[in-house]
Amino acid sequence: MKYYEDDFVTLYLGDCLADHREWLDTDVLVTDPPYGIGWKKGAMKAAHNGAKNLGIQNDDTTEARDSALESWGPEKPALVFGSLQAAYPEGWRRMLVFEKPPHAGLIGSRLPWFRNWEPIFMLGEWPDQTPTRSAVIATGYKAASGYSGYTTLAGHSHAKPNDVMESLIEACPPGIIADPFAGSGSTLVAAKNLGRKSVGVELEERYCEIIAKRLAQDVFDFGGVA
Repeated sequence: MKYYEDDFVTLYLGDCLADHREWLDTDVLVTDPPYGIGWKKGAMKAAHNGAKNLGIQNDDTTEARDSALESWGPEKPALVFGSLQAAYPEGWRRMLVFEKPPHAGLIGSRLPWFRNWEPIFMLGEWPDQTPTRSAVIATGYKAASGYSGYTTLAGHSHAKPNDVMESLIEACPPGIIADPFAGSGSTLVAAKNLGRKSVGVELEERYCEIIAKRLAQDVFDFGGVA
């Protein structure tokens, strides 16, 4: 079903392949799919919206991500967040780095280094151009978790900060942006902030509700979280 629509964004509730394939008629894919690592952390006690951080649906394997990318095709440009603990998407051509705030990635790490970055895989065909941007995209946020962390504020364990998402979309070729794993609305909010149209699909209604509220109120941004 179509859950939300305005002049810039169309959001569907349902499965991005079984229920809604409208996102495939867009131009650029920017998405943060289930990573395929079966990650769970329990309840987010400090979450502002009371959301429970019980993991991500379809995150036990990379099947959901891979099926979506197969449908998207090998030619159209795409940026796909991922994990170093899971298989990389087939056909990726470049890896960018999402640099998290200092001390992120402390939980679960018993080695000298924080796990404070994630890969962003670049796929498809991109316009030929002279590089002007760093491949390391850092956020200005001071924390990912905790009371004021961007994931806590959004109530979604995979939420990405607004400044990172806008930086990525600014570098994308022109056209409509797609996010078939919309989550808390990262891609859609950032695209709207930049005046670009987008189409999103989200499987869970609780996250569709969060996205719709954020998009309906231009300044309602969970403290800058996308």
